[in-house]
Amino acid sequence: MSQPSHPPLLPHPYLDGTVKHLLIDGQHVPALSGRTFATLNPATGDINAHVAEAGAEDIDRAVAAARKAFEQGPWSRFTPFDRQAVLLKLADLLDRHFDELATLDSLDMGAPISATTARRRRGIGLLRYYAGLATAIHGQTIGNSQPGDIFTYTLKEPVGVVAAINPWNGPLGMAIWKIAPALATGCTVVLKPAEQAPLSPMRFGELCLEAGIPPGVVNIVPGLGAAGAALAAHPGVDKVAFTGSTEVGQHIVRASAGNLKRVSLELGGKSPNIVFADADLDAAVPGAAMAVFANSGQICSAGTRLFVERRIHDEFVERVAQFAKRLRVGNPLDPQTQLGPLVSEEQLSRVVSYMEIGRSEGATAHAGGERLQGAGLERGYFVAPTVFADVRDEMKIAAEEIFGPVISVLPFDTTEEAIERGNNTPYGLGAGVWTRDTNKVQQVTRGLRSGSVWVNCYGPMDPAVPFGGYKMSGYGRESGTEHIEEFLQTKAVWFKGRG
Repeated sequence: MSQPSHPPLLPHPYLDGTVKHLLIDGQHVPALSGRTFATLNPATGDINAHVAEAGAEDIDRAVAAARKAFEQGPWSRFTPFDRQAVLLKLADLLDRHFDELATLDSLDMGAPISATTARRRRGIGLLRYYAGLATAIHGQTIGNSQPGDIFTYTLKEPVGVVAAINPWNGPLGMAIWKIAPALATGCTVVLKPAEQAPLSPMRFGELCLEAGIPPGVVNIVPGLGAAGAALAAHPGVDKVAFTGSTEVGQHIVRASAGNLKRVSLELGGKSPNIVFADADLDAAVPGAAMAVFANSGQICSAGTRLFVERRIHDEFVERVAQFAKRLRVGNPLDPQTQLGPLVSEEQLSRVVSYMEIGRSEGATAHAGGERLQGAGLERGYFVAPTVFADVRDEMKIAAEEIFGPVISVLPFDTTEEAIERGNNTPYGLGAGVWTRDTNKVQQVTRGLRSGSVWVNCYGPMDPAVPFGGYKMSGYGRESGTEHIEEFLQTKAVWFKGRG
């Protein structure tokens, strides 16, 4: 399963030994406090770079720059055509620099280089999709029933200054997903990337300037939790777009009350993935495994509760376990690596503790279940892809989000039972169903309370298809035309002629 460490690539040009400063109003500036923090390579524990640590006073500067750019700067005069043009140029720049950015993500959060480079199409596609929507924003003419000759219509206007707060599990993609729709609508952005993996968002901010986006429109302010809290509560922010844990999302909702900010939240999950006995098992085994093991399990919509129809349960557990044991875990810069490390020592401790809890509650590990430390992996935050059976719904490993490569397999007997147990969670982000029976497909997809349901697949995403959660997985949608609405206000206009 594990592999010897692979010789690293040549030093990354962005990691030149200098402190990586905040990007505010088009300028690289140190934090006013002078503080910095280190971002680490999770495969080795080595320092990638020192990064300026934004504090509340830096957030003030960034929000002021975004406000000025929104209300007074050239950005306020950009037409839809102009916004589309800079987004398309940014997409071309992303394409040109994508290998550089993908390597930063592999170094900073540990995703295999084969996975980060494969995200090129999605990143470029998001930018081009929102570029298209920039010229498709429009209001309506509305007939009214008031006396007199009154013409009524609506305008769609940008909400204003957007605070974007992102997690570490997809640094570049998450940055694009927040910044692109904001730019398409004419908003300005202050992005606080996760402190565990800020490098690719910071580099992306530089590309925004190179594409012709005016200073102050995109500001990147890496920092710790205090910076995110200051941004969420800031009275100069009109909207918060957040992806991360449900707990932090709740804090953001409370912080938004000060000036009643608009808020969209994409939060945690404990997603059910349901496999019926009539499914194509040759497809379902790798599909169910990688629904969790992709990105080392660090995906909010991972199908970590694997419900398997009882008459194929034992066979399926064994096949998924064998699949897990064949996966290559190792240095993310090796093109042959399939699973990299977890993002941090803190996350490693969390995942290992859940593995220990699972055993103590009676679950059986058919694959994995431990930290990997041999074959040159000792200094990194590696865990083996893990398959637990003998799991009950009330166990912590089946009920709580682990955010690691840990599958809990649970048997079921009827379709109705699978739906009921699948919904027995405070979350509702993703779900999967594997069957050849179209009646079961209809029953399960309608029955599950989840923002996305994948049928005979798990996890594909597209810029045109909305993504988001039910229940405590958040509210609002990203991607699709609904996403643009998250950044727009609707203004009603009543126009009465003088005659």
